[in-house]
Order: sequence, then structure tokens, then C-alpha cells
Amino acid sequence: MAISLPRPLHALTTDELASATKDRRWPKWQTMALLHSLKLPVLNACLIQPDDSPATLRTAAHALAAATGTDTLMIRSDGGLERKQYYRGGNTFPIQEVGTRATGLLADGRAVILAEPTNRFTNRLTVLIRMDRPGPARPGSLTLEALGPGYDVADLTRGHIPPQVTAHLDDVDYEHYQPPRWHEWKITGDQCPGGEDARRTRRLERLASQTLTDSGHLDGEADARHTETWLRQREYLHLFGPQQTREALAKRTRRLFEDAFFLARSQPNRNWHCLATALSVFDEPRTIYWDLVDGENKYAATAPTAARQRKRAA
Repeated sequence: MAISLPRPLHALTTDELASATKDRRWPKWQTMALLHSLKLPVLNACLIQPDDSPATLRTAAHALAAATGTDTLMIRSDGGLERKQYYRGGNTFPIQEVGTRATGLLADGRAVILAEPTNRFTNRLTVLIRMDRPGPARPGSLTLEALGPGYDVADLTRGHIPPQVTAHLDDVDYEHYQPPRWHEWKITGDQCPGGEDARRTRRLERLASQTLTDSGHLDGEADARHTETWLRQREYLHLFGPQQTREALAKRTRRLFEDAFFLARSQPNRNWHCLATALSVFDEPRTIYWDLVDGENKYAATAPTAARQRKRAA
């Protein structure tokens, strides 16, 4: 019997997408499949499981590169418990480096998601979207947290960088669609003195320690000053320009509400209490969604096969 090789997400059939949306071993891949099946924009990607061979990894990488017309790919990891020291994905590498960098993740029992590359230095807008409700058929709330040019999703989800702008909506009925009126939105900006300078410095420090060092552009001694020099030399000036985040978010509140309502109605867990997703507006411009997280089912329910095998061997 021929072995089925991983195929790009955008090439999967309706049945294959449906199967992927039910596989809780790989939460990120599961929700990418769900978002794509709902016709929401996501990156094209491939899933490599821990038991897949190096040849399978190479084949999948070249297939995805051919499908997206690129010679670099983003590496993310998926599945199992996300320990504090686990690899922070999202960086982009040449195809010839993908195998070496992915092997360690697979050996650790985590799946690898190869995705088409993005430029995380030139984002126009990043929005974290959170849907809350006390229970089914009860009104809840919607919160949008936004960062402007030069920031990315990881700054909000893992970087401890406060949003520049927050938009909040109460009394949201996730069972029956009712578009909010403009005056019902509570939009607030960060008024902390020196807040933008501190936010920018934190962003530069994160890029130095987690992005540019990992990708080999800077060494382990790099700090915020080195990152700023690196960005300016390449004319990645978005972080240092006007941050008109309030206006950019305000223009998208209606569409973001509609997408959030749609995602809540499509969530397989009808008893959800908290859902979250994130959106990036790239410089092209292009908009994509990342993962959809259910607060009650954030991690995989089943340990990957490789991890189980190592445990039995021990």
C-alpha cells in the first residue's frame, strides 16, 4: 500500500479538511484546517508528524515551496504540552535548512508545521481577538487588542507587550447575529507616559533574543540597539514610523465582529467559555488568521507516538 505523503493545506479535499478538524493531537493544525474550511484566510502549510521520515519531511517541504513559489519556509511546532522552554516558532529559513531545524522538534515528539513565509518585521496591524461568555445561550463579550506597524502576534500572546489600543463590546449574543452599533464599542488607548518607547524597546529585545539570533542574523550577545540597526539597514522602518493603530482597528471592528461571531457558531465545542484567535495584516497587503484556541481544550489530549515510545523505553 502506498504511503500518503503530507500535502499543502490548500490542496486538501473537503473530507481531508473535515478529518483534520477532528484531530486534537495537533491543535494548531486542527484550527488552521477549521479556519481554512470556513473560507477564512490562513497561510498555506504542511503538517509533518513525529513518526514521519526525513524523506517525507523533505518531500513535503519541496511540495509546499513549489505550491507557494518560494525558496524559504516558516517553521512552527505543534502538539503535546507546551513547556516554557519549548521552541518558539514562526521564523523563516531557506529550504535547505528546514530538515536540520525540524529534526529536533520531531525527535522531541512534537509535530512540525511548515508554512509559507511571512515578514514579521513589516506587519501593518496585529489583532488578538477574544470571545468570552459564561455559558451557552448567555450573553458574553468580545475584546480586540491591537498593535500597529512593526509588531507581530507573538508580542501580544507571548511577549508581554501591552496593546496600543483595546476595543471591547459587552452583551454579545453569540447565538443570534446582531451587529453592534458604533457607540456600543468601548475603544481605549494606552495612555501610560513613555509607554510607546517601552513597548518598542521590548519588541526590539524580543527580536534580538528570539528571532534574529535563532535565524543567525545576530549573535547571542545582541540587544535592542543591534536589532534597531539591523532593521534600519534593511529599511524595515515600520516600527519607527507613525502608529495609527486606533484608526486601523476602528476600520475593521465590524468585519472582526462578523468573523468572531462566525467562528463562535462554528466551534465544535458548543459549551465553550473562552475562544481566542489572532489576525495579521501584512505589508502586501494581505490578511491572515493564525490559530483558534478554546480555553478549555488548549493542548492535545493524546501524547505523540514518539514521546510514548521514549517513555516506554525508559
